[in-house]
Amino acid sequence: MTFLIFLVACGAAASAGLFFKPGEWYESLVKPAFTPPKWAFPIAWTIIYLLLAWAGYRLTLLNDSESVLALWAAQIALNTLWTPVFFGARRIFAGMVIITLLWLVVAAMVVLALRLDLITGLILFPYLAWLCVAAALNFSILRSNR
Repeated sequence: MTFLIFLVACGAAASAGLFFKPGEWYESLVKPAFTPPKWAFPIAWTIIYLLLAWAGYRLTLLNDSESVLALWAAQIALNTLWTPVFFGARRIFAGMVIITLLWLVVAAMVVLALRLDLITGLILFPYLAWLCVAAALNFSILRSNR
């Protein structure tokens, strides 16, 4: 049941993408050569959200995981916020601020999770890696589309 709660939270974050799609505005932006193909985004985020739910569940089984669970909650809120700000409001700079905060929260979450449980920390690592790509993409779009 606990895993399901984390999965629902991840599904809620993912649903922002249903309401705020990239669309023509995003297609018209100058993007860097390293931009992943369109098909990669739903695959990557599906895997990441499943891993996030699994990591959240594992954290509930560990002693002294309250701080990491608080970071988990913070990251899912920031994750959910980025999509309507970037795609909905078309605020590239605000999106950069949010994704920077998100990266910092997830990095801290990975470090603290690794200290509690190696497997849980490793489960979270692909998310941090994908956020590096996403933040670099956001930054490049910001620089190229004033």
